[in-house]
Amino acid sequence: MALSLVLGLALSALVIGIRPQVAVPFGLSVLGSALLGSLLLPVLRRWKAGQVIREEGPQSHHKKAGTPTMGGLSFLPVGLLVAGIGSGWDPQWLAVALLTLAYTVVGWLDDWLVIRQRSNKGLSAKSKLLLQVGIGLVFCGYLAWQGIPTVLTLPGIGALPLGWLFWPLALFVLVGTNNAVNLADGMDGLAAGMVALVLAGLGLTAADPVLALVAFALSGTCLGFLVHNHHRARLFMGDTGSLGLGGALAGLALLGDQLWALAWMGAVLVAEALSVILQVGYFQYTKRKTGQGKRLLRMSPLHHHLELGGWSEVQVVGCFYGLTALLVGLGWAWWHWAGA
Repeated sequence: MALSLVLGLALSALVIGIRPQVAVPFGLSVLGSALLGSLLLPVLRRWKAGQVIREEGPQSHHKKAGTPTMGGLSFLPVGLLVAGIGSGWDPQWLAVALLTLAYTVVGWLDDWLVIRQRSNKGLSAKSKLLLQVGIGLVFCGYLAWQGIPTVLTLPGIGALPLGWLFWPLALFVLVGTNNAVNLADGMDGLAAGMVALVLAGLGLTAADPVLALVAFALSGTCLGFLVHNHHRARLFMGDTGSLGLGGALAGLALLGDQLWALAWMGAVLVAEALSVILQVGYFQYTKRKTGQGKRLLRMSPLHHHLELGGWSEVQVVGCFYGLTALLVGLGWAWWHWAGA
C-alpha cells in the first residue's frame, strides 16, 4: 500500500504542478475507478470469476488462485468516460477509446475462457495474435486515412522519414505494447503502476491537449485501480485490463507522434517483453544444438527471475516503479530541453 500511496502522491503533485488543467479529470478518474472497483469486486466473487494461476509459475503465487480477475472492467471505462466528457467527445479521444475497447474485448474473451474452463489456457496464442494484428491493421488504416506523417520524431534531433516502413513499425508497436503490458502483469500492482507512470509521461510531452487529457485520465484510473491491486491484491486486471492498456499506450503514442516517449519511458515494459523473447529463443536454440534446452533466466518475464533470486514482490515492484519514474523524468527533461 505504501508504494501505491507514494506513486499516487507523486503523480498528483506532477499533475497539479505541470498540467493543472487536467487535474480535475485526473482526480475524477482516480476516485471513479476506486469506487467502481469496490462495486465490481462482490459481483466478480458471485460470478466466481477467480484467477487461475499457471502451474509452472512461482510457488508463492499459487496462493493467489481464486482472486477475482477481469478488473479492467472497473477502471478502463471510467478513464475513457472522463476523458470523453472532458474533451467534448473529440475525434482523437474516440480513436483511442475504440482502439482501447477493441483490445479490451479480446482480453475479456481470453479471461472468460480461462474462468469457464478453469485452466490457465484461454484463447490460443495464434488466435490472440490474429485478433491483435487484425485490430492493429484497422487502426493503421485509420491513421493512413487521417494522413498522419510517416516519420519518427526525436526531440532536439529531428524527424526521420520512414515512408512505407512506418506502417510495419506502427503495427509492431500496437501488438508489441499489448503483449508487453500483458507480460508485466505478473505481480501485484506492477503493470498498473508502471503504465500509470508512462501514461503520465505521454501526457506531459503531448502537443495535442486532447491526447494529454486522455493520457492523464487513464493514468488516474490506473491509480484508482491500485487501491484494489496493490500487494496483497484483492482484484487482478486480467487480460481485460492489460490488453486494453497496451492498446491505449500505443494509440496515444502513434496519434501524438510520441513513439520516442513510449520506447524511452516504457523501457522497463520493453525489457519485460524482451526477457521472454530471449528466454524462449535461447531455449529453442540450445535444444536444437545440444538436444537439451537451457535458460538464460531462472524464469521469464524478468520480474519472476528477480523473484526467484530472492527479491520480494514489493522490492521488485518498487524497483520497477523507481526505474520507470526515472525514465519518465529524464524523458520529460529531454523533451523540455529540446523545446518540443
